[in-house]
Amino acid sequence: LRSQAKECNGVKAPIDTSKPNPNEVEFDNLYLDMNGIIHPCTHPEDKPAPKNEDEMMVAIFEYIDRIFNIVRPRRLLYMAIDGVAPRAKMNQQRSRRFRASKEGMEAAEEKQKIRQEILAKGGILPPEEVKERFDSNCITPGTEFMDNLAKCLRYYIADRLNSDPGWKNLTVILSDASAPGEGEHKIMDYIRRQRAQPNHDPNTHHCLCGADADLIMLGLATHEPNFTIIREEFKPNKPKPCALCNQMGHEVKDCQGLPREKQGKHDQFADTLPISEQEFIFIRLCVLREYLERELTMASLPFTFDFERSVDDWVFMCFFVGNDFLPHLPSLEIREGAIDRLVNIYKNVVHKTGGYLTESGFVNLQRVQMIMLAVGEVEDSIFKKRKDDDDNFKRRQKEKRKRMKRDQPSFIPGGQFSPQALGNRSSPQAISNPRQAAFEMRMHDRQNSTTSSSPNTSLTPDGSPALAGGIKRKAEDSDSEPEPEDNIRLWETGWKQRYYKNKFDVDASDEKFRRKVVQSYVEGLCWVLRYYYQGCASWNWYYPFHYAPFASDFEGIADMPSDFEKGSKPFKPLEQLMGVFPAASGNFLPPTWRKLMTDPESSIIDFYPEDFAIDLNGKKYAWQGVALLPFVDERRLRAALEEVYPDLTPEETRRNSLGGDVLFVGKHHPLCDFIVEQYKTKNTEVGLDIPPELCHGIQGKLTLNDNAVLPNQTVESPVPMLRDLTQNSAVSISFKDPQFDENFVFKAIVLPGAKKPAPVLKPGDWEKTNNDGRPWRPQLGFNRDRKPVHLDQAAFRTLGHTMPRERGMPGMYANAVPLAAYGSPYARPLLGGQQQIPKLLSNLRPQESWRGPTPLFPQTPQRAAGAAPLLAWNRMLQSQNQYQPNQYQGLGGPMSYPQRPEDRMDRGRQV
Repeated sequence: LRSQAKECNGVKAPIDTSKPNPNEVEFDNLYLDMNGIIHPCTHPEDKPAPKNEDEMMVAIFEYIDRIFNIVRPRRLLYMAIDGVAPRAKMNQQRSRRFRASKEGMEAAEEKQKIRQEILAKGGILPPEEVKERFDSNCITPGTEFMDNLAKCLRYYIADRLNSDPGWKNLTVILSDASAPGEGEHKIMDYIRRQRAQPNHDPNTHHCLCGADADLIMLGLATHEPNFTIIREEFKPNKPKPCALCNQMGHEVKDCQGLPREKQGKHDQFADTLPISEQEFIFIRLCVLREYLERELTMASLPFTFDFERSVDDWVFMCFFVGNDFLPHLPSLEIREGAIDRLVNIYKNVVHKTGGYLTESGFVNLQRVQMIMLAVGEVEDSIFKKRKDDDDNFKRRQKEKRKRMKRDQPSFIPGGQFSPQALGNRSSPQAISNPRQAAFEMRMHDRQNSTTSSSPNTSLTPDGSPALAGGIKRKAEDSDSEPEPEDNIRLWETGWKQRYYKNKFDVDASDEKFRRKVVQSYVEGLCWVLRYYYQGCASWNWYYPFHYAPFASDFEGIADMPSDFEKGSKPFKPLEQLMGVFPAASGNFLPPTWRKLMTDPESSIIDFYPEDFAIDLNGKKYAWQGVALLPFVDERRLRAALEEVYPDLTPEETRRNSLGGDVLFVGKHHPLCDFIVEQYKTKNTEVGLDIPPELCHGIQGKLTLNDNAVLPNQTVESPVPMLRDLTQNSAVSISFKDPQFDENFVFKAIVLPGAKKPAPVLKPGDWEKTNNDGRPWRPQLGFNRDRKPVHLDQAAFRTLGHTMPRERGMPGMYANAVPLAAYGSPYARPLLGGQQQIPKLLSNLRPQESWRGPTPLFPQTPQRAAGAAPLLAWNRMLQSQNQYQPNQYQGLGGPMSYPQRPEDRMDRGRQV
């Protein structure tokens, strides 16, 4: 994505976001799921963590600026921070926070243990930094951190509305942690309610920023034709420094405490990490809809095919594979192609169902039952195939390890004499003290040869070979890794009996209990779909088990009730903290509340176990397992809190109250004068309607705010390193979404007047390969008619020789490779011993490209039909006239250009 700010003398010049979007697309609304921004800014994985809370806030501001520079919304910026979540989500939050606390403490203990061992062996480690560990659990509604974050974001919004031209006519809505609901679902609720207004533009282009996969499902559920998701590009295996020695290339467990190697010729790169700016990608849901339309279209149906309804069914079926509120079914693993299996079963059974599974967020359980029982028929074969695939994978890995061990060379020199990769352009380091280095290598090799023994012999105490046998190979030399014990054995007969006995501690013949589990799971499916399409159906409902039933258990679900109690209310922020925090994070709570977590006499002490079991449930790693935590009893929790509520201070009482959204505009916005007039007249009317013609068709209710940002009043900076806004012209006011009757149903349809985006996919895109057998390449960018720019060989060669290549001076094109044939008419195949440059010159001379003096006035080059356009780099070379034909004297001349391996690259590479 294009958004890079230009830098001069270490100072970044601000980007004028009021100019057209360089990505060749204009967005109307940008929605930020703020928790996906807060976490990487407060405890990043690929760079040093901020030193204090102030630096964290500045990092969040810079992250938002980066997203804004890329997207450049023209109407609305909506920032949503996770507020108090529904009870169904709180169970997952509780599991995550207990895990994070446990893993953090274990990691700190392990780090200290390894540190002491290394120092005892004489290792060299930097002095231990005295720094309080940042507890990411504070990123939860109700904490002082989240309250301070809300203040900082209000300041940030006011500052940008005053100073950034791209914010000039923008409406900004901040939904902080005091407003109940998950961030992404507050965004979806806003979109649903605006879609139901008569002034809504059905062709609004939405862009949602967030990393969660469920954002794709939420975007599809809106049925908006122009919906795009922007997210960080995932790059696996990013290098991380060791937490002990701060060196790259190993983890804490492998640290040896070796001296730090010199970084750069003059050690100028010491204390620096290889940090690269985070890159982002767009996910265009209109393209995904094209794929789904091809996949889901069915002929000869007994009812009219409706693509929008089939998309809703597809979203619903994805819930079986996994979501934040329910465990996935044992027979449906996404890595085993569970979604494809469900789609195939759906297309086979839909002729019998007589209609679609869902409608606007409501489930037809009779039709769902037919789908699930069809999955149940193949459950046994799924489990057996899973076992076979797992065994085959282990066998291949074992063979691979043996092969690599057999082919490994007996000796590889290390240190200064270690082999270097071919094509390494950095200058080799000079060998220092080669005799000592060679001596150390010989001694190391001799030590290895004496300590190792033949596989069939062992050594007696006197050094003589002993008879074979009786020597057991150590576990670390084994080719197989220890596997977690699996008592269920789903691939063997009797798997259902063992599953219910081990997971639920009941007999599989207990039909009443099994039906209870299935009914709870069916309720969960209905609740989740309603949550995605209509909003929260119940703040109190949750799935009361750690495990899911089998698909074959979904018999007789058509008659199960799927209604939820109306009028339920969310927890208050501090109540939620008591429901999701472990005792180790109790410092974020008032003292008397914290005591309930640790006092042995507390009536709810069983909610906060110091240790808990993790059931791997057939998985390999602990993070994939199920945390077996006790469920919180809401009635017991509230009863215990009644005794400590009087101990809250006024500040804590304020943080424990539920808030709402705040709307901000600048002085140039049409709505600004309207809002200022309300403050001048002190209009105390609750729920003043927004004139839609003044706010891009946005509708809602406005109420005066006690802590409002007002024109001509100083906005104090909550961050000491940032200045106060003494000349403020922005204004804020409380905002509430349009309200509807409790029984109102938001229709899951494409709105009248919506224009279908132009198709992006071509017929060849449906095949596994195209482009003459080469792997398929996706379209880059939003403009399918924009042709990629090509550089010819001369341009690449010029870049290679003029741009610095040293490690200490990375040029912009330091990694550019010469172009061999990239579709250029100048490219010709190289023959043995033939130089490329003269051939290039012979082709370029008719165009007068590198001949003669620099022209006084720019001249339009004459091109033959079909020739490639003269690019910017060629024009640069023309104007500078750096090279003359007589400079090329072949090999051995003053400007000879030996042929490089990169010149033989495959044809067709695009830049």
